[in-house]
Amino acid sequence: MNTLTLDDVRAAAARIAPYVLRTPVLDLSPTLALKLELLQRSGSFKVRGAFNRMISAGELPPAGVIAASGGNHGLAVAYAARVLGVRAEIFVPEVTSPVKVAGLRALGAEITQTGAVYAEAAEAAAKRAAETGALSVHAYDQPEVIAGQGTTGLELVEQLGAVDTVLVAVGGGGFAAGIALGMGAGGPRVVAVEPELIPTFHAALAAGEPVRVPVSGVAADALGASRLGGLAFDLLVRAGARSVLVPDEAIVAARRTLWAEQRIAAEHSGATAYAALLSGAYTPEPGERVAVVVCGSNTDPATLS
Repeated sequence: MNTLTLDDVRAAAARIAPYVLRTPVLDLSPTLALKLELLQRSGSFKVRGAFNRMISAGELPPAGVIAASGGNHGLAVAYAARVLGVRAEIFVPEVTSPVKVAGLRALGAEITQTGAVYAEAAEAAAKRAAETGALSVHAYDQPEVIAGQGTTGLELVEQLGAVDTVLVAVGGGGFAAGIALGMGAGGPRVVAVEPELIPTFHAALAAGEPVRVPVSGVAADALGASRLGGLAFDLLVRAGARSVLVPDEAIVAARRTLWAEQRIAAEHSGATAYAALLSGAYTPEPGERVAVVVCGSNTDPATLS
């Protein structure tokens, strides 16, 4: 049973405050704001959960930490490990972008690239963790990770006050679930925006539980979980979160629009939530105040235009 509460998110906020940034909000209109989590350390929100998991564990084992990732979580774990002075071993699938692999290498992580998709890299990482005794830092389905990601929700409420709806991209679901938790009961509604080619939450809602889905498309290196996390599913259902699907072409267009109009250099996953608005997949009611989380920036700038 899921026992995470808003107090866990508040405790995480205090714990990780010295290590993460309070990312800014950009008001595009009286009813639309962007939460610029792509400006977070390591280039995405993932560092919040990584620090909370690692610091909560107390003394870390001699083998350090281990994680599987499409890229952003690995970068976050590698960054946190470097700050905390421990070894990091990161398993990434073949779909991981060269930009993210280069970033991992620059952070001093030991990298193993294996498997076609995240799930296969995760299996290899779990086996390696059992062999070495390293602390496993899951990309989205650990209580400490979700509570850490939830600190974004706390910030949103503090920065924006009265907001009706928050749009956030979903892969494994830990970020959206954490935001829902961090905004508190009765807070803004959460709209989970997913690529049509990786509908983890959409499929879980239809089945009544997380189920395996195929993984492909432009955002697969960051939103490429084959199955929604169980903890995330419970939290998102409890929060009454809605699933909205967007095609790859809408994600590409949203990414280009963020760059052309705001000079925001987002990766495809980072632009996925915004794609729901631009494509009409989500249409706000008149006067509805919407916040869109732009969640990642680990991309090749040469591909922005």
